[in-house]
Amino acid sequence: MPKTKKVGSTGRFGARYGSTIRKRVREIEDKSKAIYKCPVCYMRTLKRSGLGIWECTKCGEKLTGGAWEPNTSAGRSIIRRVTRIAEGLKEED
Repeated sequence: MPKTKKVGSTGRFGARYGSTIRKRVREIEDKSKAIYKCPVCYMRTLKRSGLGIWECTKCGEKLTGGAWEPNTSAGRSIIRRVTRIAEGLKEED
């Protein structure tokens, strides 16, 4: 029996565990099962193969990242800081 759009994959829980927990589980499952853009070949073929392991089905590249998303907010802020520092070093030369 197909589940509705509202409950999605958490319809298997029925009325158990509370609505807030089911919503959190749905968000996490939607993020982990989504297909993302590969940073190497720039195609939408990056899939999660394990906890924090992301694999491109086109070019075969294996990457590490977040548990549910390939790029976490902490990782993005680190990349921004590193690029700012690198640009600052280039300007001094």
